[in-house]
Order: sequence, then structure tokens, then C-alpha cells
Amino acid sequence: MISNTAQIVRDFIEDYHEESEEQAVFPRFKKARKLVSLVDTLLDQHKAGRRVTDTILKHAPDSRKDGDARHQVVGAIHAFITMYRPHAAREDTDLFPLLKEVVSPHEYDAMAEDFEKKEHQKFGGDGFEMMVRRVAGIEQGVGIADLAQFTPK
Repeated sequence: MISNTAQIVRDFIEDYHEESEEQAVFPRFKKARKLVSLVDTLLDQHKAGRRVTDTILKHAPDSRKDGDARHQVVGAIHAFITMYRPHAAREDTDLFPLLKEVVSPHEYDAMAEDFEKKEHQKFGGDGFEMMVRRVAGIEQGVGIADLAQFTPK
């Protein structure tokens, strides 16, 4: 399950979502001289995240028993969570809301079309839905599909 989860991160988050940000979103913020420090940090975190995913993919197959591989995977998962929670929150609260001020409405629409085209090229016609199904399968497999179980009593 860990390898499958890390592969989703590699395929969809890193090789599609982050790559799209790096090619289309970040340069526009730099050109507009808006949130440049944040963009630089997000880019550094993308690179760090790829290293973390590499570690997980490398060590996950041998992580079932206690030992170095398990410790590597656990450390990498903790690093991933620690970095990406605030990373995603900052994108959602600071970066993406300002995007419509950085680009014209026409350019914004063109970017959305380009992202969708790239998604279809990489994953087929229902790329996002396919990833959702993969995640749902993992959630079922590890017993966290029932959202109600997480509601405080």
C-alpha cells in the first residue's frame, strides 16, 4: 500500500500538478514580482518532496519488518506530512487566490485548458477520476474509507 500511495504522489502530484505549477504558475508570479519568496520556497519544497518520495519508493518494499528500511519510510512519511500540510494550505490561501490578479481572465482560462490537456495526455480522458479511484482503493485497503469513524464522539 505504501508503494502504491507513493506512486500516486509521484504520478499525479509531482509529475503532473507540481510540474504544471512550475511551468505555468510560478513563472507568472515571478514575472509579476508577486509572492516571489513564497514561490521560491514552494519550488524548493517540490524538490524536497521528490527526494522524500524517492526515499519512500526505494525503501517501502523492505519496510514490513523492523529495521533501517522501515525507519527510512517512517521518517520520510513524517517529513512529507510536516512539509505538505502547510505547503498546500499556503498555496490555497495565498498563491492561488492571487493568481487571477496576476494573469488576465483569458490567460487564466488558457492555463486551465492547458492543464486539462496535459492531464489527458498523461493519464487518459479521465485522469483525475482514475486517481480518485486509486486513492479510494487504498483507503478501502487500509480501513479508512468510512469517514464517519473519524468523527469525535
